[in-house]
Amino acid sequence: MDRRGKGEKRWDKWRPTVSMFQHDDLLIDRLDLLFDNHSQRLADQVKEDIARVSPETEVVFHTLNFSDPWDFETVYSDLLDFARGYNFKPNKEKYLTHITTGTHVAQICLYLLTEAGYLPGQLLQTSPPRSDRNDRKGSAEYQIIDLDLSKYDQIASRFKREHKEGTSYLKGGIETRNDKFNRMIAQLEKVSIRSNEPILITGPTGAGKSQLAQRVFELRKQRGKLNGNLVTVNCATLRGENAMSALFGHKKGAFTGATHDRPGLLREAHNGLLFLDEVGELGLDEQAMLLRAVEDKRFIPFGADKEVSSDFQLIAGTNRDLLLRVREGLFREDLLARIDLWTYKLPSLSERPEDLEANIDFELESFSRKIGHLVKFNRAAREKYLSFSQSSRAVWTANFRDLNASITRMGTLSEGGRINSSLVDEEVERLNSKWQTYLHNTQTQTPAPSTTVAGVLGQKACDEMDCYDQLKLAGLINICRSSSSMAEAGRTLFNISRGQKKSSNDSHRVKQLLDKYNLSFQDLVSD
Repeated sequence: MDRRGKGEKRWDKWRPTVSMFQHDDLLIDRLDLLFDNHSQRLADQVKEDIARVSPETEVVFHTLNFSDPWDFETVYSDLLDFARGYNFKPNKEKYLTHITTGTHVAQICLYLLTEAGYLPGQLLQTSPPRSDRNDRKGSAEYQIIDLDLSKYDQIASRFKREHKEGTSYLKGGIETRNDKFNRMIAQLEKVSIRSNEPILITGPTGAGKSQLAQRVFELRKQRGKLNGNLVTVNCATLRGENAMSALFGHKKGAFTGATHDRPGLLREAHNGLLFLDEVGELGLDEQAMLLRAVEDKRFIPFGADKEVSSDFQLIAGTNRDLLLRVREGLFREDLLARIDLWTYKLPSLSERPEDLEANIDFELESFSRKIGHLVKFNRAAREKYLSFSQSSRAVWTANFRDLNASITRMGTLSEGGRINSSLVDEEVERLNSKWQTYLHNTQTQTPAPSTTVAGVLGQKACDEMDCYDQLKLAGLINICRSSSSMAEAGRTLFNISRGQKKSSNDSHRVKQLLDKYNLSFQDLVSD
């Protein structure tokens, strides 16, 4: 339709590409023009004509050859590869996808890619003037179409495949069978594409929180939802001034050793994604600044007197009960409310026995790729290991870390890339021994109340106390020993009543309790 000859009469004909630049209210800074290698001359002419009517527009050529321009799978695949390879900058540029030219197949594929977010923009459709469509002279018309899924329920099935690909990607390509887990991932796929709000991922150690955050980032980047970096922070490693400096940056001279300005991790995550693992370990001061940064996208670096900005999406991970931390006065309630919009709890591996077979295969494939040759179970060994992994004896205390280590050990010791029953027996014995030790240590971590009291007051004093009094005193002693100050111990002990007082002196209340037994806080924490 753009091929109207080289003479001046071509200007009397409607040409869909050139017509985009003949409207005073449609200003286009750059045109990315896709064509095959048989259309170079036409592309050159179109570029020349655009320069005449809109000299400020840059025209960029992209050669794209379809092996069969009428085959949906071929055209969609080639256009999808182009979209994934294009450096979109949605925070700086606005995009229009022109769907008037090309085959009907290409137009439909461009529509689908725009709707799915691979082409992050709106549709542009041009047409000849309504008053004179027969000879197609005069000024062209155009229409910008803002796609909204809610208006197109009848075609929603077209995107089922993309949704399935997205959920499979978030699961690492593992065909999981646990219904609850699959429903959670299906919703997370939609949230990852449609929402910029914070996401909270909870679950036990080793359940895969970091890996899931990485996949959410990569999925969002594929769909053109962000163009920044993924910045991962383990909050358990941040303490004191180092926490402030690492997260929010600092100015030169802000503290001893600050010999130069530091931008901070929040600024490094600008236009990207910030993953704060173990967010429950952050101090209260850092939590307050993080809340401001999440809500207003602004914060003050340590030692600075001016605010800076960073537009990032937050994913927070934790194996803690944050609501309990709030009650203990160790986590800000307002921050929890802000990051608790989308919360996903990853189940432990032992809670998903039906998914163990697929994850065992995944770990084996990963190990094989790592060492460069194929490693597999023989039939009897596979059945034995799978039976054990799904039994009540397999507690998987470290979840996927346990499974990964187990496969690595057996794969390394295997001869000729075959894991036999003897290796499985050895591994089962090793895992059972490890887990029994772990469970024993967990069960004996907190001593009996009488043992705790006797260790502080002596056995005679303990024998003269009621069991009820021993329980109260043992609880007081354990909380003091796990707290860094009497104030912290008081916030834990009086988490409800302290909020009902006009002014609370937590340290004084703890001291009064200890005085009843002639004990001091310092004596307990130095034991």
